[in-house]
Amino acid sequence: MAWSTRQLAELAGTTVNAVRHYHRLGLLEEPERRYNGYKQYGARDLACLLRIRRLVELGIPLSRIGPGGSGTDIAPDVLRQVDAELSAEVERLQRARADIAVILRDGIAADVPAGFESVAPRLSAADSSLLHIHARLYDDEAMKDVLRMVETDTDPVNAEFDRLAADADEAARQDVAERLARVIARQLADYPWLNDPAAHLTHSEDVTRQTFVDAVAALYNPAQVDVLGRASILAQRLRREAGAAPADGDRAGA
Repeated sequence: MAWSTRQLAELAGTTVNAVRHYHRLGLLEEPERRYNGYKQYGARDLACLLRIRRLVELGIPLSRIGPGGSGTDIAPDVLRQVDAELSAEVERLQRARADIAVILRDGIAADVPAGFESVAPRLSAADSSLLHIHARLYDDEAMKDVLRMVETDTDPVNAEFDRLAADADEAARQDVAERLARVIARQLADYPWLNDPAAHLTHSEDVTRQTFVDAVAALYNPAQVDVLGRASILAQRLRREAGAAPADGDRAGA
């Protein structure tokens, strides 16, 4: 029996475009043609196409498949590499399913940053967006610390910062900045790498710094950006003062 390209593709569970692509790559030989010029495929062509489809389903790159769908020349190392890639994909899918289960259970937004599902209700839209960007700039260990910071930081000043209006007056800005500085100073003390994050960056320091500056300017209103700048300076001052202050024993013996 002879089949057209469409009939062959349907029998093999693929598409006409895929069949034509295999022809272009030399994996599937061009068949004989009818008197009217139309291709006619036979059982050998179907078997060849099914062999190609089998290797594709296993994840074998087309560049590794021999003419006629031969897989006899595929080295074990290629199969091991494909297996490792499939294993990583399985792990990714399992994590995705676990995340979806939490999202459905807690009724939180599906676009919450990965790993931050437990604190999603406390994140503003700007915070959530910034965490997405952080995850591209810092390594996994750093992001675990960031999660711990968010989990343990329940200071009311965070909510006040989120509500700060773009035209907030000087007094309001300074008040929030001073209280936010104490939070930042504690984080700098608890997570020393924040003072020199180079070892945890996934991009260069220049790229990270500029990306962070641009993100803050785009995601927060002018008053909030101003407060963050003030709080950062005040936090560094608090850290220096804490380092210069004598220990309790030193004071007692003075």
